[in-house]
Amino acid sequence: MIRPFSYHDRTLFILDQRLLPLEEKWLPCTSAEEVARAIRTLAVRGAPAIGIAAAYGLVLAAPMGIAQVEAAARILTLARPTAVNLSWAVRRCLAAARFAGEGNLQERLREEADAIWAEEVRANESMATLGAGLFDPGRTYSILTHCNAGSLATGGMGTAVGVIRRLHEQGKLSRAYMDETRPLLQGARITAYELNADGIPCTLITDSMAGWLMKLGRIDAVIVGADRIACNLDAANKVGSYSLAVLAHAHGVPFFIVAPRSTFDPDISTGEEIPIEERSPEEVLTFQGSRSAPQVDVFNPAFDVVPHRLITALITEDGILRPG
Repeated sequence: MIRPFSYHDRTLFILDQRLLPLEEKWLPCTSAEEVARAIRTLAVRGAPAIGIAAAYGLVLAAPMGIAQVEAAARILTLARPTAVNLSWAVRRCLAAARFAGEGNLQERLREEADAIWAEEVRANESMATLGAGLFDPGRTYSILTHCNAGSLATGGMGTAVGVIRRLHEQGKLSRAYMDETRPLLQGARITAYELNADGIPCTLITDSMAGWLMKLGRIDAVIVGADRIACNLDAANKVGSYSLAVLAHAHGVPFFIVAPRSTFDPDISTGEEIPIEERSPEEVLTFQGSRSAPQVDVFNPAFDVVPHRLITALITEDGILRPG
């Protein structure tokens, strides 16, 4: 599995996901500001992955002292507002930095960033096993996923895609379907790229085809990731997830969310309180750099919220949660 970044020689090298699948280009980031820009422009994306990247961004700021680390933390936290893993990782690293003091600041922050990444890898493995365990042996299943919740979004084997990978390993996957995920095509460009590289049988569909596939009986379950989960288990994920949940409910198809505990926000009571990032109209008005629509008003939320009543179960590294 390809990783979204690597850290060595005091540089965070980020695989530029904006260019996939046509080009694999690594961006060298030597400052927290460069990491924040990579997060903001989606060179690196996926809730767990941007949290890990932000942690290494603070490592890059460490040689200039704790004051600069705190300034970098503010810049990184503001890079994207919805995914709570970002602010969670920054707060955790800040706590470690303040405890370490100036003497071994960079070393302590590097240890914390490494630990966050290693924990994510282990969490992915656990979620994959627990999620695959929800599917009975003795038959195979067709799974629909949305956006990209694979290794490039997490640094491990993936959340939703991790479950798909484990089902494939166990001989329980007949096919994975992925929505192309407009407007930035994370499903078409990145999930298809990952699954194809792993030799997992997969089929790409447009976002608007999902309901008809369910009607035809070709989808056994929908599995997606999440960017923030409220205390009542409402979950924000890439826009289009709410529509999938409604369609799944209408067709009696289970709808699963796979996310680590770092995606849960204890300060948010319900999904109504989750801030939803709105992105540039140009993402909708253009397609791969060419204009595809006239100059009109655009509404471009990056996320929507799936209410807990539409979620069959949430799969975490610690166990399965079933909304009541």
